[in-house]
Amino acid sequence: MLTRRIAMTAATVLVTLSIPVTSHAKDGPDGDSGINCTLYTCEVEVNVPGQGGGQAGSSESTGGTGASGSSDDDDTDKAVCTYKLADPQPPAASADWDGHKPGDGAVYEQTCGWGDVDGNTIVRLVWLADPPEQEAVDPAVLAQRAVDSMTLLGPDIASPRRSGKYTVGVPMWMWVNQSATTYGPNTASASAGGITVTATAKVSKIVWQMGDGASVTCNGPGTPYTSTEGMAPSPTCGHVYSKTSAGAQGGRFPVTATSTWTIDWQGGGQAGQLTEVRQTNVQVAVGEVQVVR
Repeated sequence: MLTRRIAMTAATVLVTLSIPVTSHAKDGPDGDSGINCTLYTCEVEVNVPGQGGGQAGSSESTGGTGASGSSDDDDTDKAVCTYKLADPQPPAASADWDGHKPGDGAVYEQTCGWGDVDGNTIVRLVWLADPPEQEAVDPAVLAQRAVDSMTLLGPDIASPRRSGKYTVGVPMWMWVNQSATTYGPNTASASAGGITVTATAKVSKIVWQMGDGASVTCNGPGTPYTSTEGMAPSPTCGHVYSKTSAGAQGGRFPVTATSTWTIDWQGGGQAGQLTEVRQTNVQVAVGEVQVVR
C-alpha cells in the first residue's frame, strides 16, 4: 500500500506509508535518513512552502452578540485542532507511544485544519498523558470559513450591455441578474470541534461608477426596462449621461458595479455579521442624436 495520510505543515509534508518494517533507517549524514519507521508505519518529512491565507476581494466584519467583532487575514493561519482516541491503539512497540508503554496515557489522532480555501489539514498520531481538552473553536473563524466556501461573485450586469448603444439625455436603466453566487441568498456551513456555524450572504447594495464622474448607489437589483416605459427614468436604479463617451478611452465609458455582500452568521452560541465586496466592469458607448433641419 502507498499513502496512508499526507500531513502539511508550514515547514514539512509528512507522508505516512503503510508498509511492514521493523526498524528505523539511519542513512543520513547525521545518522538519520529522515525516515521514521515503526512496526506498521513509515513517516517521511520533506520541505514545502508555508501555509498562506488569502481570498479574492476584500472583507470587513462586525461582531454580534458574543462575537469577537473582527475578521482578518491572520484567521486563515489559525489552526483548529481536534482529538480522537486512536482505536485500536498502536502496537506496544510502535514509536507512536513516544517511549511510553500502553496504559501509560494513550495515543490520539490529532486533526488540525486551517480556514483557508484549500482546506489544508494535518492528521497525525500523538501520545498524551491525559485525555486532551478540545481546543476552543472560535465561531467567527468558522463563519469566515463558511463564507470562503461560497462562490461570491461580482454583479451579473444585465444593463447596461457591452453591445448596447446609449444616448445623451435619455434615461439609462441599470439592473442585474440574480443568482445565489451573484446576488444571493447564499448559505453555507462550517464545523469543527463539535461546533457548526451557518452563514447566509446576500447583496445589500450595488454602487455604480458610471465613467463620467457620476456614482449611483442602488439598494436592490434594479428594474428591468420594457418598451412600454418609453423615456421614463428607472424607478429603482438609473442614470442619465450628459455627455458622450467619444472622449473616453476606446470611445466607451468604463462602468464599474461594486456589490456589497452582507453575511449574517450564527452558531456556537454566538452570532455576527461579515461583509464582502465584489466588482464587475463593463464598457458603455454613449452617443447623441443629431437633429437634421
